Amino acid sequence: MSREQREAIRQLRASSPLDLGGAVHEQRALFEQLLSHHPVPEDVIVTEAHYDTIPGLLVERAEEPCVGTVLYFHGGAYVLGSARSSLGIVADLARRSQTRVITIDYRLAPEHPAPAATDDAVRAYRALISSGADPQRVVVAGESAGGGVALGLLAALSCADEPMPAAALLFSPWVDLTLSGDSMTVRAEEDFILNRTALERRVRDYLGDASAAEQHSPLFADLHGLPTTLIQVGSDEVLLDDSTRLAARLVAADVSVTLDVTAQATHVFQSFAASWDEADAAMTRAATFVRTTLKP
Repeated sequence: MSREQREAIRQLRASSPLDLGGAVHEQRALFEQLLSHHPVPEDVIVTEAHYDTIPGLLVERAEEPCVGTVLYFHGGAYVLGSARSSLGIVADLARRSQTRVITIDYRLAPEHPAPAATDDAVRAYRALISSGADPQRVVVAGESAGGGVALGLLAALSCADEPMPAAALLFSPWVDLTLSGDSMTVRAEEDFILNRTALERRVRDYLGDASAAEQHSPLFADLHGLPTTLIQVGSDEVLLDDSTRLAARLVAADVSVTLDVTAQATHVFQSFAASWDEADAAMTRAATFVRTTLKP
């Protein structure tokens, strides 16, 4: 890893006015500005679409045959972000994996508390399948809170005995709203993206009553019957234990899972693939997983 590359990312974050634990109405615009600075490549087409009543964006490479569909859920701690703010990482994934990627605008808290995000994910997935998409040609993916939304969707499908997608791809998933992982403390000094104080406020926004945190944490759901899963996470994340414990629970549920940990990387580092060698390599591995899973 280039120390200079990592330090440049740290400095970029330090100079940003974004406060993930700040007032929602102020931070939403800042979050969009921070994540929207990545230009969409000229060979990528972005089309507005709806899945059921859920708005989203269809992202695909121009004149490039696709091997399947990725249904993607953006990050933002359940209160920030949008389909458009995820375009940087989504366009990169679409190009590398040779898929079309659908990124949706699930409802945000505190206006729409739990389980609104998961409910929207379920409706969008059902609409996608009803439109003719073969579940075995679909990968469900998400970053951070979006990873939690993706896992919540899969648990809901399993509970309802509905057709599963071919696979799941999770980038730094936030799946434990109780914030009980040891890494919340052990990795606090290294993680320059997230911190416990910010996450605690977002949990309150999403749940209203923190006593419901375990109930709405997909980490503690019944994970039997889920599809093969790739989890990517950085070793410097306060959410590291969300990924390690999720991998262990998937193994216990007889689910095929790969836990891909990148040393000294922080939260959703894949979004820096254009300027961070390890992030570029991780995105290549993620795209290969998707493409291989969907290969005829």
